[in-house]
Parts: sequence; C-alpha cells; structure tokens
Amino acid sequence: MTVPARTQSATITSSQIADFNRDGAILLHNVLDDRWVQVLAEGLEFANAHPDGMSAGVSMPLRIDQFPASHSPKLKQLLDNSPIAEIVGSMLNAPVRFYMDQMFYKPAGLIAPSAWHQDTCYYNVDGHQLIRAWVCADPVPRNISLEVLRGSHLWNVTYRPPVGMDPKSDPTGAARLNERFDRGETLIGKEAFEKWTYFDSFLDPSLPVLPDIEQSRDSFDILGWDYQPGDVILFHGNIVHSALGGVELPHPRRSHASLWAGPDVNYLKRRSQSIPDPKALYDHDPQNGQSLSDFPDIFPIAWAPPTNH
Repeated sequence: MTVPARTQSATITSSQIADFNRDGAILLHNVLDDRWVQVLAEGLEFANAHPDGMSAGVSMPLRIDQFPASHSPKLKQLLDNSPIAEIVGSMLNAPVRFYMDQMFYKPAGLIAPSAWHQDTCYYNVDGHQLIRAWVCADPVPRNISLEVLRGSHLWNVTYRPPVGMDPKSDPTGAARLNERFDRGETLIGKEAFEKWTYFDSFLDPSLPVLPDIEQSRDSFDILGWDYQPGDVILFHGNIVHSALGGVELPHPRRSHASLWAGPDVNYLKRRSQSIPDPKALYDHDPQNGQSLSDFPDIFPIAWAPPTNH
C-alpha cells in the first residue's frame, strides 16, 4: 500500500474549540480517511507482533506499549504525515510538538476495562496545552469506549496514579527514591527502555487519591461516545478518563494515543513519574521549567498555524 503524503484535516470550527475548552474532550467525526485507517491498523499489528522492552501485558487482555512509533514504521508515518498534528494544533491555535505515543491492544473476546486515571502524573511534563489524540482501527461502541469526567481538566489537581508500588511494601527502596528525587534526579532512566512495567515506580503518597468514580457514576458528569474508525478523540492531558470493558467483542480494540504539546508545556521532574522521558532527551539533562522548544532536534514543530502576510 502506498502511504499518502501529509494531508489536510477537516476544518476545526470555533464551536468545536469552545466545546473542547469547556469539556476537556471532543469526538471529531470522520477526519481520517480510509487510507490512514489502514496505515493505523497495519502499524498497530506490526507493533503488536514485535514487542520490545516498553511492551507491558504481552498476550494478556490489555497490552500497552510506550513509544510504539519508534519501531513501527506505519505508526511513524501516521504521526508524520496524517492530519493528526494539524487537528491538534488547530484546536489549540498554536504550534504543536509531538511528545510520545502509546498503543492499547485489547484482543477480541471479553474486553478489559481501563482504570480511571490522569495522564499528567505519569510524565515529566507540565502545562495546559497538552492534548492527547486517540484513534482506533476498529469500531468502539459506547459501552467499551473511552470516557472522561467532563471539565476535570480544569480542576487544578494532579491525582495519584492507579498503578505502581506501595511505598509501604519496600520502605527502604521508597526512601532511596525520595533521596534521588530530592537531589533533582530523573527517577525513570534510559534503562527502562530495555525492560519496563508500570510497577517499576513507587506511588507518590503526597498526591490525592482519585474518587471512586465507578461506585458513584451518577455523581459525575461522564462524557463518552460511539466511535468509528476515522474519528479522532481529542482530550486534555489533565482530564480524568478511563475505558469501559466487560463486553464481548468479535474483533479486537486496537487503539493508538499520541501526546502533543503546545508552547506553554515545560519539563517538570515528577515524584510520580512512571513512564520514561523520550529516549533522546536523557542526553540533554533537562531541568525543571525548560520549554520543550529548548530541544528542537527532539521536539520539532509538527504543525503551526499559517501566518498571514
């Protein structure tokens, strides 16, 4: 199959921008054409068939890969040439840089749920202009789809991740980690790319625990969608979100999530970090408060609004 060159997206309207800023998430219908859906499917199948040190849950009901585009050529083409960067940048009306991506592969059969969580707590980045673009190669009905707590991106709180080691299980190891953090060290290093799991890091007891959303769903304003291949879900990096499960599907649910950063996003060493920095960034010893624009070779501008002369 011939991979298309960079293509233009559907127009992002002022109404859609207002909805996204208010709710923290939006479903954009049919903005990737069939060629890009095929590129996505082939890229995800390649990543699934070629696990590396950043693959967790291989042959399990939920497989999660970090940075899959680093070794799946079709996923790299999707990020480089599809309209996704333009869609994100148009929603922000600002230049955007690609930060990282993930694969979530749920095999056919009983679909596993994904726990409620925030993305921000996992990464050493901070800023309001963080957007995740979520795409799937398969139809995803509302009862197993991504869902968010509407408006939670504006709560100004970072919650404790739902996975990680309890410091009480290894007080000595947790104390060593605290000492490293106090010295300004990055807690998850390059070695994670050789062998990584979400449980390689300790939970940060200083962060508040998420409310028990599943036990009190009627108490929250939950937003979700029926999803079709070609749609794109955008959601804010700080929003609380999950994915439903417990339903039988005759086909897998193969999804890809890419994280994009606008101009206000800075580097921030987090005590709760559990996902490594992009590999090339380690050689630059980034410091708190540095803009991603300080590392243009690692985070080049992927798309910027046109200038009027």
